[in-house]
Amino acid sequence: MLSAGEGRETGQAPAPDRASGPDRAPWPDRAPAEGPLLGDPADWPPADTSAGPFALVPVRLDRDLARIARWMNDPAVAAFWELAGPPETTAAHLRTQLDGDGRSVPCLGVLAGVPMSYWEIYRADLDPVGSYYRARPQDTGVHLLIGGAGDRGRGLGTALLRATADLVLDHRPGCGRVVAEPDLRNTPSVAAFLGAGFRYADEIELPDKRAALMIRDRAHRHLL
Repeated sequence: MLSAGEGRETGQAPAPDRASGPDRAPWPDRAPAEGPLLGDPADWPPADTSAGPFALVPVRLDRDLARIARWMNDPAVAAFWELAGPPETTAAHLRTQLDGDGRSVPCLGVLAGVPMSYWEIYRADLDPVGSYYRARPQDTGVHLLIGGAGDRGRGLGTALLRATADLVLDHRPGCGRVVAEPDLRNTPSVAAFLGAGFRYADEIELPDKRAALMIRDRAHRHLL
């Protein structure tokens, strides 16, 4: 099954002199490309999945805060996201993205008309995590949590990860890879990424966790 949450970036400054390796050496030209950093997921049409149409809907605090804060206080989610507490804790996390420059967009995952998951679509090459692996320009990262216990453990995570990666690749033509860094302890999440066509590229040490670097390559998307 897919665990409730797969974790998130730390936002801390990267340490220098990362270990070398094919997916870990610093990339030499990580400057942002011209144009919108991510585009607008609100403009992406729903994806067809075996469970129904799935859409990413950018978060609005006035509409969505109570729901997301409730999910963050689920012990299965809090173990990896570490955002349990009053709604203000979740609001502060969301505002960092909503008030930023567009490099990270928080979204609700809406399946067949029902909000049931939380996603962050972000520019991994512009994020601190990009200094812990060999980031390429336009690398796009995903974080997720499945909100309700009834939606966990029945393969939805794998289907939605594949759908979301396809949405990113379909609507971000400059992006060659979708990446993620779930906590290595979260083996159901790692398995879901593998089932969704991601490859296990490396093990990376982030400030708050040891993570599995998962990559879905555009070149291989129709083969996996």
